[in-house]
Parts: sequence; structure tokens; C-alpha cells
Amino acid sequence: MSKKINSKKSKNSNKPLALITGASSGIGLATARRLARDGYSLVLVARRLDVLKQVKASLEKDFVGCQVQIFKIDVADRKAVLAWQKENQKLISKIDALVNNAGMAKGTDKIQDLKWDDAEVMIDVNVKGLLSFSLPIVKAMAEKGSGHVVNLGSVAGRWAYAGGAVYCATKFAVRALSEAMRQDLLGRNVRVTNIEPGMVNTEFSTVRLGNKDLADKVYQNMTPLSGDDIAESISWCLNQPKHVNVQEMVIYPTDQAHLGMVHRRN
Repeated sequence: MSKKINSKKSKNSNKPLALITGASSGIGLATARRLARDGYSLVLVARRLDVLKQVKASLEKDFVGCQVQIFKIDVADRKAVLAWQKENQKLISKIDALVNNAGMAKGTDKIQDLKWDDAEVMIDVNVKGLLSFSLPIVKAMAEKGSGHVVNLGSVAGRWAYAGGAVYCATKFAVRALSEAMRQDLLGRNVRVTNIEPGMVNTEFSTVRLGNKDLADKVYQNMTPLSGDDIAESISWCLNQPKHVNVQEMVIYPTDQAHLGMVHRRN
């Protein structure tokens, strides 16, 4: 079940409302801060309630008048998602921007050594979780004739690589969902953007490898993207004129030319 922590009422009820999943760290947290600066009220979703409480307090302190609501939800937990959706239909109808940021990679085994549990959790979070969480929000946007969906894909959703079969497959799915979603919503004044980053230094590699020392080596002797870089790009897409839809954005750090092509300084 979801758990809600109420916030103070915003002095400006006309602020646009953005919902961000995976908002407790990394790109999600950076996006929350960027959109708060842009004047959005926020609905933040993540699995770690203690961290969400800290994020809420920080945002409301740093951005006066920013209304923040937080919910502890695992997007891969279908029952919890359905319960949240049932309890918050009015809130769902007010969402102007949905940032589907929650996602993860697990392991780097090649297909012949793939662990089923690793495969299943990636599919549950990256594909089923994104779709399950999005459906009623997208429907509400279509019915009111406005909104913007931002899906966090990856360059791995355009080019596959060894040791990433299932992760790549899930991000290919995000790309396909984004393209089909945009076509399905044609004429409803709802924009859909797929953000596809390369190497971003967040908790991503630590979760994937299960070891922070190994994760740090992924970014050794090069300059990766930061969560702030991706948040800035998301903000730019959201703030384009309403008749402009940035359909997809591929973002590499300068030190990365392609998957597996990374310049490292001695």
C-alpha cells in the first residue's frame, strides 16, 4: 500500500503539477529540484520513505511556495500501484507532467549465464512498472486535452550490447512505448518525450554491479553526465511551446562517443 505525507497548501494553486517516479535520488531527485525551480508543484514517488521525507523538507525549504506530496510506492508492485491509483483519482486528474524515471539494471551476465531473477526485476520495473503507473495518468491527460509524458529510456534502447540483453530489451520497449504512445495520443494535445542518456554517474551502476568500488571504476578517468545534466534537458523539453514536441533526445557525455567507446585520461 502507498503511504502519503501531506504538505502545506501552496499559495499558488495555478502552478503546474509534475509527478516524478524514482524521485529519491539520481536523475529523479535532480529533476525534482529543477522543476521546483521552474515553478512546478511536485508529486514524488519512490520506495524509500525516509529519503523522500528529507527530499520534501529540502525542496520546501529551498523553493518557497513549492508544494510537495510524497508517496512510498514500488512501481513494480502492481497491487500497491492500483491501490494508489484508486485512492488518488482526483490528484491524477490534475497532473500536467509525468516523468517516468524509475528504472534499473541488474547484473552484466551474458545471455547464457543470465539469472532469471535479474531479468524479471528489470522487466517488472522498467516495462511493466512504467506502463502500470502511466496508464490512468495518460488517460486523464487525454481526456482533459493536455499534458506531457517524459519517459527515461537509454542509449541502450537504441543500440544493444553484450551483457545487457534484458536491460537493452526493456529500454527498447520504453522507446517503442514512447513512439506508440505519441501516435495513440495524436489530436489530444498530449506530448511524449523519450530521454535517452549515455553514461550518467548516479546510483545506477552501484545497483547494477552490487558494489560501489566496481561502480566507481565505470566512471574512472572520464567525465560522465550528472543527474543535473539530464534534469536540465527534461526541463528544456517540458518548457518548449505547447505546439513543440521534442520526441526523443540522445545525450552522451563528451567522453563517450558510443556504447563501449569511452575516452579515459591517463
